[in-house]
Amino acid sequence: MAVQDSVAAFIMELAPAGPLMGLDLGEKTIGIAMSDSRRIVASPLETLRRRKFGLDAAVLLDRAGARGVAGIVLGLPLNMDGSEGPRCQSTRAFARNLSGLTDLPIGFWDERLSTVAAERALIEADTSRRRRAQVIDHVAAAYILQGFLDRMATLHS
Repeated sequence: MAVQDSVAAFIMELAPAGPLMGLDLGEKTIGIAMSDSRRIVASPLETLRRRKFGLDAAVLLDRAGARGVAGIVLGLPLNMDGSEGPRCQSTRAFARNLSGLTDLPIGFWDERLSTVAAERALIEADTSRRRRAQVIDHVAAAYILQGFLDRMATLHS
């Protein structure tokens, strides 16, 4: 399947049920989150230390298959002014390469401030600095996925 830039086009490609996987792509790690099968709540799952694309993709697609994932939402790291920089290009390339290995629909969600929101929530929960460093990426992935789920719910209501 093709990678979809439009939220509406991505939603149209999704099966009517099944969880979604959210990804926060960093240079060294990939934060992974999952939604419930009704696509209401996103939960942090794990942080994957990046190695080579093929190895990372195999782990991600294994997790997706094990959970019956219906689609993948990648956080798109837009600049604060909405423009795209090198990190967006890298995320788009990752999505294109991943789409060559799976039939799952792949879409993007604006991830601006997701890491800031995740950090704030972890601080409010009195999470130690060391623990925050361990979980920040998959908590950020959950923020990205939850933003998409909330938008999808407004489109369906």
